[in-house]
Amino acid sequence: MTEKRFAPDVLQHLFMAVEEDDYVDSQVSLPSVIDLSCSAEIVHSNYALCLQFWEDGVDREALLRLTLKQAVGDELSPVERMQYKYMRARFKHLRFAQRLYLRQHRAGFLFGKTTVYLGRFQDGFRNQKKDIITFYARLLRICLSAPAWRLMRYSLSHSRLASVEDFVAYRQGQIRTLKAYVTKPALTGREFHDVRKIISQQVSYYDTLRSIAPEHKEARQISRFLAAINGLMGDRHDVMVADDMHNRLSYDTPVALDDDIRQRLALLIERFPL
Repeated sequence: MTEKRFAPDVLQHLFMAVEEDDYVDSQVSLPSVIDLSCSAEIVHSNYALCLQFWEDGVDREALLRLTLKQAVGDELSPVERMQYKYMRARFKHLRFAQRLYLRQHRAGFLFGKTTVYLGRFQDGFRNQKKDIITFYARLLRICLSAPAWRLMRYSLSHSRLASVEDFVAYRQGQIRTLKAYVTKPALTGREFHDVRKIISQQVSYYDTLRSIAPEHKEARQISRFLAAINGLMGDRHDVMVADDMHNRLSYDTPVALDDDIRQRLALLIERFPL
């Protein structure tokens, strides 16, 4: 891919959009029909911005230092927790970009694993589970080593992008999968998480799009609607993870979707051209 760079104000717009990804706005709705039109330039620009957002905002040595500090039992300060949160958010946003815009529609092996481990590690220190913290700290020490980092960066900048037709078809396939899940009366923790991942990928697309083109009002409207679903599901998923870690309720136990979440998902499916 040819390298494309964006001005600091574009990166700041994306940072602010990602910060709002779990904000529940009860007033926002969707356009009557979601426009799926796209271009090769949008696919290229969106991936380039997500890559720059990660490259400019993640410091390998600082992230490793935070991980090791927490692992030895030295609690992170509130400022350090925010630093960890922001760097993990950039990992997540780029992983969504890999699934959306790359030809194979999946994250690179090492990058994907690192993103997962960062999330599991955070679940561990949020719930004060020493064994989980220790286990994932060991894995992250490898993933965040200098040799692994070089491999990761090379893979990220030498990926092949999807065609416009494939990109649109992938998004439609996601919504079909979502539709199948929503017809179920109850979802296991893994199924619930799969639904949220679909929503998170879709909101990441519109967040990136509106950061490059702030005048794109429909992109902002859709991103705000999806962010509400993402926020509601995120709060619920945190409870499910904590319940499982503290042996209150297994993550594999099917649980009914909240009515508010189900209704919002149903509206998204209704307005999304399939």
